[in-house]
Amino acid sequence: MSNIVEEDEEEDYMSDAFISKMQDVRPGIPVPRRVKESYQKEEKHKESNVKNRQKSIKEVEKERRESVLNEALSNENKGFALLQKMGYKKGQALGKKGEGIVEPIPLNIKTGRSGIGHEEMKKRKAEEDLKNFRQKIQMRQQAEERTADDFRLRMRSKKEEQKLEGDLRRSQRACLQLDEQKGIGSPREAWYWPPINTQEDDSETEEDEDEVKEQELSTLEKLQILTSYLRGQHLYCIWCGTAYQDEEDIQSNCPGDTSEDHD
Repeated sequence: MSNIVEEDEEEDYMSDAFISKMQDVRPGIPVPRRVKESYQKEEKHKESNVKNRQKSIKEVEKERRESVLNEALSNENKGFALLQKMGYKKGQALGKKGEGIVEPIPLNIKTGRSGIGHEEMKKRKAEEDLKNFRQKIQMRQQAEERTADDFRLRMRSKKEEQKLEGDLRRSQRACLQLDEQKGIGSPREAWYWPPINTQEDDSETEEDEDEVKEQELSTLEKLQILTSYLRGQHLYCIWCGTAYQDEEDIQSNCPGDTSEDHD
């Protein structure tokens, strides 16, 4: 008989609902009956402890307060009795014309240990933090926009400078060719023609470089002077790429003396 009981205990399987409650036993593993009984006793003991647990003072006060607030005022309330003597009826709004409130002003119970005004201070601080955060985000966005604008401005200035340098080189090559056609042996200014590498004494080169630095013109100024020379001396426009017959021809057929006039 004992052998039969032992076999029943070994072959007994837990139900699916019971297996889902036990966290340290995997589904499908056989569990002896005495283990199940001990676990059931432990669960019942926990449930009885929860039911018999003594409520805290705060919980008792909260339940009592909610039960009292949910009850309507009766004639035993002195304030309500005075209102009835003055003609007030239950469910009627306050005021001569009945435009006042119907329900009493709700209570805002403070259960925390913080001082009065602490919540307002926290709210105000949160609003200030949010405002400061938004200001930082806005300042960061403005800084990024300024950086992007500066980058675009630098790139545009760089492209414009490169374009001016290209126009100046074209003007120098055109000036050299046109001057040579007219038999001019040397340029009016050294920079009128493309630069030519020559070997000179180091000291003389340094002195010449100092003089050039003192009298150096910007690329735009050089371009304006050289294009004016080409138009006046050779009736040539670098942007048209044409040498005109006379002054009247260049005035009537050339859009202007700047690159923008030819766009």
